[in-house]
Amino acid sequence: MSILLIVFLPLLAAIIAGLGNRQLGNLAARSVTTGALIIACALSWPIFIQFLNGSAEATVVPVLKWVQSGTMSFDWALRVDALTAVMLVVVTTVSALVHLYSWGYMDEDPDQPRFFAYLSLFTFAMLMLVTADNLVQMFFGWEGVGLASYLLIGFWFRKPSANAAAIKAFVVNRVGDLGFMLGIFGTFLVFGTVSIPEILAAAPGMAGSTIGFLGYRFDTMTVLCILLFIGAMGKSAQLGLHTWLPDAMEGPTPVSALIHAATMVTAGVFMVCRLSPMFETSETAMAFVAVIGAATCFFAATIGCTQWDIKRVIAYSTCSQLGYMFFAAGVGAYGAAMFHLFTHAFFKALLFLGAGSVIHAMHHEQDMRFYGNLRKHIPITFWTMTAGTLAITGVGIAGFVGFAGFYSKDAIIEAAFGAGTSVGQFAFWMGIFAALMTSFYSWRLVFLTFFGEARWAGSEHIQHAVHHEHEDPSEEAGHDNHVENPVGTAGYHPHESPWVMLLPLVVLSLGAVFAGFVFHHSFISEGTGEFWRGALVFHEHLIDAMHEVPTWVKWSPFTVMAIGFVIAWYGYIRNTSFPAAAAEQLGPIYTFVYRKWMFDELYHYLFVVPAFWFGRLFWKQGDVGLIDRFGPNGAAWVVARGSTYAQKVQSGYLYSYALVMLLGLVGAISWVIAG
Repeated sequence: MSILLIVFLPLLAAIIAGLGNRQLGNLAARSVTTGALIIACALSWPIFIQFLNGSAEATVVPVLKWVQSGTMSFDWALRVDALTAVMLVVVTTVSALVHLYSWGYMDEDPDQPRFFAYLSLFTFAMLMLVTADNLVQMFFGWEGVGLASYLLIGFWFRKPSANAAAIKAFVVNRVGDLGFMLGIFGTFLVFGTVSIPEILAAAPGMAGSTIGFLGYRFDTMTVLCILLFIGAMGKSAQLGLHTWLPDAMEGPTPVSALIHAATMVTAGVFMVCRLSPMFETSETAMAFVAVIGAATCFFAATIGCTQWDIKRVIAYSTCSQLGYMFFAAGVGAYGAAMFHLFTHAFFKALLFLGAGSVIHAMHHEQDMRFYGNLRKHIPITFWTMTAGTLAITGVGIAGFVGFAGFYSKDAIIEAAFGAGTSVGQFAFWMGIFAALMTSFYSWRLVFLTFFGEARWAGSEHIQHAVHHEHEDPSEEAGHDNHVENPVGTAGYHPHESPWVMLLPLVVLSLGAVFAGFVFHHSFISEGTGEFWRGALVFHEHLIDAMHEVPTWVKWSPFTVMAIGFVIAWYGYIRNTSFPAAAAEQLGPIYTFVYRKWMFDELYHYLFVVPAFWFGRLFWKQGDVGLIDRFGPNGAAWVVARGSTYAQKVQSGYLYSYALVMLLGLVGAISWVIAG
């Protein structure tokens, strides 16, 4: 019963808020949706705890009969096992906190019922995905989060940039979804079912088999797994299908936290772990997953080092951290991948919501070049974001306690080295370099935002705010401005966010600090994988290999984290002219990375320009020049011209009609005689 409430309460809340809309009112819509998510969250944690202490078993709760078509038959049912339990607490906890945070962040927005309805609809779709007992149900949730993300990213639909970002996210995800659909079709063709338990039970028996296509033979499981993973590449923004993720920042900040922390982008990681018995049958598919994940991890981290928009830095950080999860799955460390998904949800949601608090304090300014010295004005936001930064950089010392990322990210790096394969070595070194850059761009964000001199005067957003303050006759004279504010702030007072925004930050900070220490034993340290109990593939030998890696491997994440911190401190605290000098020295390399490796430009010329050219060709030449000319327009022209001549015949004179009748009679007689 509890799983039914967890899944369907957000749907019910979304329907009430969406249909009620402004007639329902802002307060009622917020209360219904937030209350539903808090209840779902409260029901999810006991399920997770039961799996932690070993008192729960995997169950399937039927909902209704769904499809019966020939040999294909499946029901709508909710699967609850350890893997589902992890995702339930991640999705409902982050979503509930995002709902609560949005009370303050969206307080002045006139369309709050629509916003909260979209949030709850998104959460329902994600819960449908993670509780799926068959591939079609998983695809239902998969497409549901795609639709809801389109609505949320384009929520401010009057902004052209928001509309463009929403369309971009939708289109790029459709590319990946095509691969996912083909993978589902192929899986049904091979196994004769879409039931996930039946497919996973039969998968080992298909290892080594081949399938024919266009006169060639391919390894069956390699083809199926790569097609399914292409879907994950789109949803989880892996290299090649990643371009939608940074642009998704055009949506409200709570949307960024929900999409990038615990829900949509982690769907691909969840899917690979859920179908891990399938991926285990193909070394090629596993290597493909690991290489793509490792490359994404490195690639996104390089871009994060050069961005100035605070939300884009965190967005590329998400892309990089997802790469960690995928290369962990690619080397067989599925437990470590899910552990990093779990910890990442807390500290990444914390960083996004913290960034929203900064943006709220700085009157919607997002460029970090116009921040500085904010730790004195928004101290709670500063300390919570520092906790998130310590978590993502993996602060901790091998053998001692550390923050959340210290346990999960280090476990992934050690697993990649311990795998003992060339692909594992590649992933290990990419992960190490990415960890160095993660530390650099994370502390760069903290130093630019909270330390140094205030640089607010150059911001148009701040000037706009100050202008309105000076126009307000009720505003105090501000005789203390010259004392309280640093030089160049134009009298602007950054303000701490309301408690309804700060409370989620504090709660997420607890997860960022303690989630790794509390749960690492269950997720990865038990060599028997007792916690997972068959929910995913668990390699005991890989856990042993992780514990036996050389000492320098264990210390390498801490070492590069410290190096990244020192570089960021030197460049943005000690010698602030150093970053600009370094960028000038790097020249085209810096420009190439700052322009996001030119992927957008490349795709523009490879796909967008040809697509528009073909569109204009089919429009001008095909539709207008051919179809309309000889179709509707041509028929209309014939009728109009015929009417003109017919009008001339209808003269009203009797002899004209007699002449026509005579000509008709002569024609008829001539036809008979000729015949």
